[in-house]
This record gives sequence, structure tokens and C-alpha cells, in this order.
Amino acid sequence: MKYIALPFEQQRHLSFYLAMEEYVARHLDEPDAFFMWQVRPSVIFGRNQVMENEVNVDYCREHGIEMYRRKSGGGCVYADLGNVMLSFMTKDEQVNLAFNRFINMIMLVLRKLGVEATSTQHNDVLVNGRKLSGTACYHLPGCSIVHGTLLYDTDMEHMVNAITPGPEKLQKKGIQSVRQRITLLKDYIPQSLDELKAFIRDTLCDGERLLTADDVAGIEQIEQTYLKEDFINLIQ
Repeated sequence: MKYIALPFEQQRHLSFYLAMEEYVARHLDEPDAFFMWQVRPSVIFGRNQVMENEVNVDYCREHGIEMYRRKSGGGCVYADLGNVMLSFMTKDEQVNLAFNRFINMIMLVLRKLGVEATSTQHNDVLVNGRKLSGTACYHLPGCSIVHGTLLYDTDMEHMVNAITPGPEKLQKKGIQSVRQRITLLKDYIPQSLDELKAFIRDTLCDGERLLTADDVAGIEQIEQTYLKEDFINLIQ
């Protein structure tokens, strides 16, 4: 499986990486491809969700947390520079098989790190019964895209408030409640975040494919579909 690398190091908005998944799946001839990305504080909600029901819009605007809709299903998640976002593109059209392969890749990485993990029927990865990774998938003609979060570290206050609707102020017990349901990989491994990313890449990928300036232009064109107001505010 090839690692898909960008020809620049600067950070882009979350919408760019969603578009990059699509571009790789639609236009590259790699049977299997993978890349990792990180973003500034953002929330990303599923294709069938009503934004106002899932996102504390006022809190996000006040704290500069960006809001995006993705084309896969599933729930609303918070991402920041303490998370690693994982993207897997495969020419396998059988979504369930693609999902299973992705989950097995995460489990392989964790086993090699010495972390005992389990998966659930809801495609989550748990450590000691607490969520470490959530995943979602969607199908395109001739390919499948699977993506997920991997919690290394995160801003718990933003996580609790950004995806909890309502005007109520943050309560300490809210953070404690969420912290009891999720776990952070930094608590189990000695590796830094950069070391973790290098380990994941070395474990899962054999070589890389470097995108060109033309590829980036193609990604940016797809990105515009994620930025349209009628898509972000879509009501199913």
C-alpha cells in the first residue's frame, strides 16, 4: 500500500483532506492508498446529520472551531492537532471488506505498540473498554473510502463543548464523563505524536506516491463542493 504525500508541509483546512480522499480514490491508479492528516480545531459531522442538532454552533464560532460536513455517515467528532486522522482508499467496492481491512490495520498498529485493543460492531476501537478510534466509510464508483480518528491527545474542554448543543456552560463533570468514555493513546505508549505517525506509516505502507501541483489543483477543485453553504447546511 502506498503512502500518499503532499508536495508541501503547510497545514490545510479539514475540507482539503476530505477532498484529497476523493481525489485519490477517483483519479489515482493505486489499488490501496493511505495518508494521515491533522487539522486546527474542527468538528466534522456525518452526511445525514442536521448540524444544529449535533454541533454547538455558538461555541464553535466563539472559539474559532471550524465546522464541516463529510460525505460518509456516522456521528459528529471533534479533531485538533492532538488527533491523528487516518484515510484509506481502496479499489475494493465491497464496503464491509474495506471497513474490516481498515479496522484490522489499526489493530495491527496497536498490537505492535503493545496496546491491547478490541473492535466493536459499531466500528469503534476500544482500549480497556474506552473509545480510542471511530471510523466511517462511503462508496464511490469503483472504490471505497474509509476514514477515522485516532486519539493521541486532545483538548477535552473543546471536545465536550463543541459537539454538545445547548447554551449551558461547561461543567467539570461533563469533562469527567467524556473522559470516562474515551481514552488517549499517549497514556499507553512512550512515543511522541510524530514518532507515532512515523510508526504507523512504516507499519502499513510500502513506499510513497508524491502528489504533483496538478494533483493539488484537482483536490482544491473538489474541496469547493465541501465548502458550499447548501452542502454544509444540508437537511436530509
